[in-house]
Order: sequence, then C-alpha cells, then structure tokens
Amino acid sequence: MRIFIEKSRIRGAIAAPSSKSYTIRGLICAALAEGESRLISPLSSDDTEAALKVLGQIGVGLKKGAGCWQVSGGHLKPPAEDLFCRDSAATMRFMTAICSLIPGSCRLVAGESLSRRPLEPLLQALRQLGVKCHAEVKSVVVDGGLRGGTTEIPGDISSQFISALLLVAPLAEEGITIRLTTPPESKPYLEMTLNCLAQFGITVKTAADLTEFVVPRQQYRPANYTIEGDWSSASYFLALGALSDGVTVTNLKQKSLQGDKIMLNLLGDMGAHISSSGDAVSLSGTGLKAITADLSDCIDLLPTVATLAALAEGTSHLSGIERARAKESNRVTAVKEGLEKMGIRVTEERNRLTIFGGRPKGALIDSRNDHRIAMAFGILGAAVGDTIIEGAECVAKTYPQFWETLKSIGGEVKSNGQ
Repeated sequence: MRIFIEKSRIRGAIAAPSSKSYTIRGLICAALAEGESRLISPLSSDDTEAALKVLGQIGVGLKKGAGCWQVSGGHLKPPAEDLFCRDSAATMRFMTAICSLIPGSCRLVAGESLSRRPLEPLLQALRQLGVKCHAEVKSVVVDGGLRGGTTEIPGDISSQFISALLLVAPLAEEGITIRLTTPPESKPYLEMTLNCLAQFGITVKTAADLTEFVVPRQQYRPANYTIEGDWSSASYFLALGALSDGVTVTNLKQKSLQGDKIMLNLLGDMGAHISSSGDAVSLSGTGLKAITADLSDCIDLLPTVATLAALAEGTSHLSGIERARAKESNRVTAVKEGLEKMGIRVTEERNRLTIFGGRPKGALIDSRNDHRIAMAFGILGAAVGDTIIEGAECVAKTYPQFWETLKSIGGEVKSNGQ
C-alpha cells in the first residue's frame, strides 16, 4: 500500500496506544501463572496477535473482550503444529525460552524479516541451562529440559535475550543465575521485564548495573495487569507537535520505565516547547536546533530523531546506533538513504550518523516493511509535503491506526491516491 502525504497543518490531541512491549510481557507472565489473569487495555496489533496465537497453541486459554483479555495459564502442552511468530522478535525470542518448559519438541518459525535477525546468543545461553535447541532455516527447534544453573550471555546484542531468560528462570528446576559478558544496552527494557515479573509475584535479585540476575525457583501468581500507554508510538506525534502549531498526547504515564520516554528530553534539547499535566503531554515548536545524542538505550527512536534532525538548524550527531542495523530493516541505511532522497546530506559511520540539517523536499520513501521507518518518514512527510510512503501497511506491526490518527489532527493523507 502507498500512502500519499501533502504538507499538513497539524493541531490537535490524540491518545497514545497501549504498550506493545508491556502487552507481550504481560501475556507471557499470565501464561505462566496457574489460574486466571486479566490484561486491561492491551494493544491489538500484528505483534501482539502473533503472541496470542502461539500461546493458544501451547495450551493457554485466551478470551478477548473489549479492553480486557482473560488469560488462563499454568498448564503448557506441546503444540500440534509449528509456532509461527510472524515478524515479532519479542514473540520469537520469549517463546523460544518458554518452549524449554514444555515436554517434547517445539518448532518456532520466523517471518521473512525476523529470520534475518540474531537468535543464536539466546540458544547458546539456553544450552548452558540444559536445554536442547538448535536453529534451522527460518526456524528454531526446542526440545525442552530447562534444568537451570548459571548461564552467560552478551548484554549488547538484544535485551530481549535477557528478558527471555528472566521470564523462564523462576520455573527452572534449580533456579537460574544470568551473567552478562558485556554491559547491557536498552536497560529500560530489562527494567520493564523486572517490573512485569514483580506484578506476577516473581522476585529477582539484580546487580546495580544489571549485569547479573539471580532468580530462585518460585511460582507465578495470577494478576490483574493494566497496560500503560506506549511512549515509542507516542514519540511520532510528540515529534510532530514540535514541528507544528501543537499536539497533545494523552495516556502517557509520566513515571514510566519505558526508555523511549527520553524523547521528551531530546525534543527539549532541540528547542521544542513542552508542557505536561496528568497523563497528557503537549508539544509545539517554531524551529528546531541540532542535537548530539547517544541512542544506545532508546535505539527505536533513531528514525524519528533523524528525521527531526533533517529539519533542524545545524549538524546533528547520533551515536550508539549500531544495533539498529539488525532490526526489521537496516535502519541506519534506511534512514540515510531516505534522507538523502529528500535532499539532506548524511554521513554514516559504524556507530554514528551525522545529519546536516536543511530543507528536505518530498520524495518516494521505501519503508522496507519497517513500521518505524514508515512512521518516522510519515511525520517528516507531513512537515514537508509531496511524500509517498511505499509499503505503508507495515505500521500494523505496532500501531495499526497510525495513518488514521495522523489524519485526525490535520494530516493530509491519502491511500493509493484515494
């Protein structure tokens, strides 16, 4: 699907969708708790639907109501067929660990984009804990046998590997100690996992720098778990507010653990006007200035900050970006090539982008089937006009209503010319 975007006069208020990360974590914890749990205000998207489907295949009871999902957990069984995780990395990685708790063999299958992303460090860590598992073409086979003990894993490839181990650790025969061989990146996502575990009755002893986790054997308890708004999804409209007459985003927890809440700091550093009240944040701006920022702990913000830098006065330096090369697309390359098509000069290093602010012009942007590329360039398109986003339907991965939401606050958006 192509989305056509003209220069738009943006003003209004929107509600942030619920957090994808918390929804999937809540689903997994509820699936491991014996009894009935309720997820309140969950996100419905491609990624969360992938998690729902595979959990149902391993014996988890699921009832979807308006604004509430009931989960009956604690009794996992071998699936009758392959577990297709679509392109949801969290689902694939968390479920790889969960399958180590199930007697018999489980095969997890990745979608085309996900099959190119790393998984082997997690498999190596699981093998250290007694699990029989191996990778095949676009799939992984897990034969159970989570004994427990001590395992080591790098902290700078994906926080999801560590979260996956934390989720199964309480149910290991011997408990689990996880030691990181390199300092962790995306620490906020680890803190989100620990927070979710605590809501379901799990205690984890952690090192102050999050390089070691000790999890004794214990049982999950059912819970009523409320999903907060998603700062990652909100970041696009917060950015758009800084480029417009003003946007207010509601359903945002001010004391959230989500790392992408730092978007407010970044926008403030770029000169945006910010005000907050309760669960609402309002942004406006009359001109942005360049920024120097390390995005190691908020790597998903790279496309959005980069598109803002294209409009900012001066030269921006964005570092800590290497892991963005192994997302749904190579986001470093996608950002560079997209901005260059719009007339912005960009220089690329292994772990840094330098963006020379200017006056971007509209262009045809290939989303590369990456939701964050599509949304970030959609925001830039609304600011400059004459922009086409190819493969725009990919936003359904985390924010199915994105284009409709953009329209609701003045976005001049058409689908396939209609």
